[in-house]
Amino acid sequence: MTDTTRLAHLPISIFAVVMGLSGLTLAWQKTAGVLGTPAFVWQGLLALTIACFVLFAISYLVKSLRHPSFVRAEFNHPVKLSFFPAISISTLLIGTALRDIAPSIGEALWLIGAVAHLGLTIIVINLWIHQEHFQIEHINPAWFIPVVGNVLLPIGGVEYGQLTLSWLGFSVGIFFWPPLLTVVLYRIFFHHPLPNRLLPTLFIMIAPPGIGFVAWTTLTGELSPFGQILYFVGLFFTALMVTQVARFARLPFFLSFWAYSFPMAAITIATFVYHELTAAPWALFLGIMLLVMTTLLILWLAILTSQAAKQGRICVPE
Repeated sequence: MTDTTRLAHLPISIFAVVMGLSGLTLAWQKTAGVLGTPAFVWQGLLALTIACFVLFAISYLVKSLRHPSFVRAEFNHPVKLSFFPAISISTLLIGTALRDIAPSIGEALWLIGAVAHLGLTIIVINLWIHQEHFQIEHINPAWFIPVVGNVLLPIGGVEYGQLTLSWLGFSVGIFFWPPLLTVVLYRIFFHHPLPNRLLPTLFIMIAPPGIGFVAWTTLTGELSPFGQILYFVGLFFTALMVTQVARFARLPFFLSFWAYSFPMAAITIATFVYHELTAAPWALFLGIMLLVMTTLLILWLAILTSQAAKQGRICVPE
């Protein structure tokens, strides 16, 4: 297969890699504040994240110019459509991570990501409303990304003084989470099981309550009953996924494995935030455990992805 052909099959889901690396960066950044871990760890991860984002963004831009029909096909695909907002989320997360070392650049990136994501949310919901070919079997937890992903806005927005946009994003994301979760659970419980390629997306169910808790406490500045509900729902989904590790371990590698990464980083950050607000020893212990697990998980994913790339199993027709 030629390089040109591979470029045509570069998947939009590749930006899930950037989301995972961004999440790990923010988790280590939070750890630096809580435990005093060296700053060079999260700064190195941030540099790697930015490098991957730039590489993927340029590659996908070239793909859109050389192979626009392939991009249109992904945009009209009932599953792949949900990963286009991963680009705006990646921009948001990088902008958030830059707040400690380059706040001006960080705020600019955050604003671009926030506006782009809200715009993509409207576009995707319009497509959902007026579509004629989506079926219940097409629904999976990746559908959370375009809409519920808006709950991420306050995590960087509050510190940048963007309270209105932060509340807007959180309100939209938290409002759409329960109905989308209901539809996803209905599809999982009463229809054919998710195909192996999409099984890793089940981990995405951890992210909305986990990151929602961080966003809510960032907006309110306190540990409220609603915040505790969000955190413990996220913790429950994490435990639910951990009980199925043996099932996930039997799967052959797909790029969708990166769906494990950001949700695990999200619940890690949430646990450290919970410890900061309560000083609960168990939360500190759990946060350290989750940080180690998430770091090893993403290292494992990076190795598997590199091996798959060398073997020509990425950027190929499905």
